[in-house]
Amino acid sequence: LWAGVGGLILLSVALPAVQWVVLKMLPFDNKSEFQVVVDLPAGAPLERTASALADMGRFLATVPEVSNYQVYAGLAAPINFNGLVRQYYLRAGAELGDIQVNLVGKHARSEQSHAIAARLRPQLASIGARYGAVVKVVEVPPGPPVLAPIVAEIYGPDEAGRLRVAEAVRTAFLRAPGLVDVDASYTGVAPREVVAVDRQKAALLGVADADVVATMRAGIAGQDATFLQDAAKYPAPLRLQLPDSTRGSLDAVLDLGVRASSGAIVPLGSLVEVRGTTVEQARYHKDLLPVVYVTGDESGHVDSPLYGMFGLRGAIGRIVAPDGGGLAEYFIHQPSDPYRGYALKWDGEWQITYETFRDMGAAYAVGLVLIYLLVVMQFGSYLTPLVIMAPIPLTIIGVMPGHALLHAQFTATSMIGMIALAGIIVRNSILLVDFI
Repeated sequence: LWAGVGGLILLSVALPAVQWVVLKMLPFDNKSEFQVVVDLPAGAPLERTASALADMGRFLATVPEVSNYQVYAGLAAPINFNGLVRQYYLRAGAELGDIQVNLVGKHARSEQSHAIAARLRPQLASIGARYGAVVKVVEVPPGPPVLAPIVAEIYGPDEAGRLRVAEAVRTAFLRAPGLVDVDASYTGVAPREVVAVDRQKAALLGVADADVVATMRAGIAGQDATFLQDAAKYPAPLRLQLPDSTRGSLDAVLDLGVRASSGAIVPLGSLVEVRGTTVEQARYHKDLLPVVYVTGDESGHVDSPLYGMFGLRGAIGRIVAPDGGGLAEYFIHQPSDPYRGYALKWDGEWQITYETFRDMGAAYAVGLVLIYLLVVMQFGSYLTPLVIMAPIPLTIIGVMPGHALLHAQFTATSMIGMIALAGIIVRNSILLVDFI
């Protein structure tokens, strides 16, 4: 009997290892919305971003579960929970875009929002690939906020080395089966052109620097030349701007002219100097330590970031750091001295899951001790409470196979249920022992 009970407990505990029961922080919720976050290559013009978003919008319009959508090119969508916890509301730039997708009511569709988002992700990604864009289908998280479900934090002594390691880690993410929405906190090297006014030429021709800047601004963004006052309550602006075919072209802007003091029209190109450089890279710090982030999500048959993270460890172990050594891995805390070598710290849903189950496990143990003390006071015996509490470990035999039969994930709410179940079992055991 004891051997049989022990074997059943071991088999039940082994179910998560063989993925018959999937461990996850919280189950997916059936939301009424999701967000499509689009990142084009650094330096891409706003018109290209708008074109990519328009193509995705036309595809979303054909999806029967989509009620409506809003497209935001070059700026962030209105702040929501994702914008709050992942700082999406700070996104601004010509190469960035958001699509806020609203679904029909829950009773008007057969699939949950997570299944719809997973189904649409490949098509949206293929549309973005035509523009070289990184497309992430982001759902509203059901619980505690994280930067992304799978986060790899890269630490090291110098910026160039961290970027090299991060690129190797990103490559491992892209090759891993089931991983989607792979992204990194660094951007690609993009050209940047700085236009400086040649003040000596401008002064000789009698052209003010402010006139050069104003003309360039009008060529790039357009300018309201005057207003039309008709029967409407408010005047309508008459806007001058370059044709769509040449808008965003520096050559077209430099062909514009500015009037000199002599009355002649001087082209901007003869008054400025164009210097080529690159777009600046953003630098991130966590707890005062320089860090580079690589993020991703799991959308395979398991659909839990924990298994995707542990599945990456083999590829991560084969990465050679710039100093010739291996890449140290940390799971709970940051490296104590990241300037001695390169290291990777796993974060994201893993960190939240570990801390939650650790704290709940400690609360479970404290609860069992308190239950034991209370039953000792009730029966005046140290042995009888052990008999009463003996069925508590046996709950695992019912809990894990029950999750496997119903194809349910073992989440934090499951752990709360086990803690409550312990109290119910003790109550029944007290009644039985007292009656006997």
